[in-house]
Amino acid sequence: MKASEVLNDLKRRFPNEPEYLQAVEEVITTIEDEYNKHPEFERYNLIERLCLPDRIFSFRISWVDDKGKVQNNMGYRIQHNNAIGPYKGGIRFHASVNQSILKFLAFEQTFKNSLTTLPMGGGKGGSDFNPKGKSDMEVMRFCQAYVAELWRHIGADTDVPAGDIGVGGREVGYMYGYYKKMARENTGTFTGKGLEFGGSLVRPEATGYGNVYFLLNMLATRGIDIKGKKVAISGSGNVATYTAKKLLSLGAKVVTMSDSNGTIYVPEGISEEQLDYIFKLKNIYRGRIKEFAEEYDCEYFDGERPWKVKCDIAMPSATQNELDGDDAKMLLENGVIAVSEGANMPSTPDAVRQFLEAKILYAPGKAANAGGVSVSGLEMSQNSQKFSWSAEDVDAKLQSIMKNIHEQCVKYGAEADGTVNYVKGANVAGFMKVAKAMMAQGII
Repeated sequence: MKASEVLNDLKRRFPNEPEYLQAVEEVITTIEDEYNKHPEFERYNLIERLCLPDRIFSFRISWVDDKGKVQNNMGYRIQHNNAIGPYKGGIRFHASVNQSILKFLAFEQTFKNSLTTLPMGGGKGGSDFNPKGKSDMEVMRFCQAYVAELWRHIGADTDVPAGDIGVGGREVGYMYGYYKKMARENTGTFTGKGLEFGGSLVRPEATGYGNVYFLLNMLATRGIDIKGKKVAISGSGNVATYTAKKLLSLGAKVVTMSDSNGTIYVPEGISEEQLDYIFKLKNIYRGRIKEFAEEYDCEYFDGERPWKVKCDIAMPSATQNELDGDDAKMLLENGVIAVSEGANMPSTPDAVRQFLEAKILYAPGKAANAGGVSVSGLEMSQNSQKFSWSAEDVDAKLQSIMKNIHEQCVKYGAEADGTVNYVKGANVAGFMKVAKAMMAQGII
């Protein structure tokens, strides 16, 4: 297999899907050597089969707003690969959602889920609907219209959606309620559900906590203590806030958080009280991070991302391609020692190249942010057993999974100079499990 030839063919077939092509290029260029050690893979054209999704559902969603006007959005579900388990992946509601973004997310999800060691395939879904500024009733009507199109294609042993950007507990609850009505069954078809109806403890915290656990494993390889380190975080949603919460409990200093309008900067570190304010601001009042700056009289960078501030560790936790080559250069010049991704593909290829060349600790999202889907998998297990585990049990399992993911990355990513290429390690480890499962199951 020549990665360049595969990429050129995909570019010819999907010229208007840059995010998808970016994700594929990042994976296949790093697995090329390992892939070519297995001539049986090439005989079965496994790489092309792995790059192309099993199926794509796209549909119009018509719903009625509070003024009685009919609104229309596009909805999607990408079922990418189910070689190791049912399709599993979140649903994203955001104005930027299109088929390219969801294909990249479903492709990434396949390898991320493989790394968890849990039996989950890869999928992703969403819509260009933006829940911001919508009433609860408008969100409910939209969620029900989305599920009305999708419910026949999902199920506890078929395809298990969850939340993502723009989809939290409220949206999952509305979607699961309507799915239950349409399918006439009460099963673990969605994860991220409320604790009252089958959700798992630690699920809201899992992506943020898991990212910190992975970071701790990375730092340990160089004997570095997290206590006192200054951490720049992007975002102020679920992933970012729980990342910050765990960091504060370990003695780190969180100096930035952000949203799509700008960044707050607190050089001495955000306090627990201030973090509680951010959580309420974003999840209850659905306000903007600028309001924090006004409340606490801190520095605010209007329309800017966090990466220009001096920090020891950067944890991009907002969205794809939010950290570019210029940002990476600035972070490195300011002495950053580690970057651990809480979002999916938040660093551009140029940024990733610079991090790898600088030999800093750099964890790609498919490894570092796998905590969320890991606990989703644990939620599926609890639903199957009709049983709930304690928060301590779930957190212990999460820590164990993140440690195992780190060990897999080290196994396949160790370099001759003693450093670890976590990008290569994560891609090869995730790929090999899926590839072997596909080979064993024949051409389907």
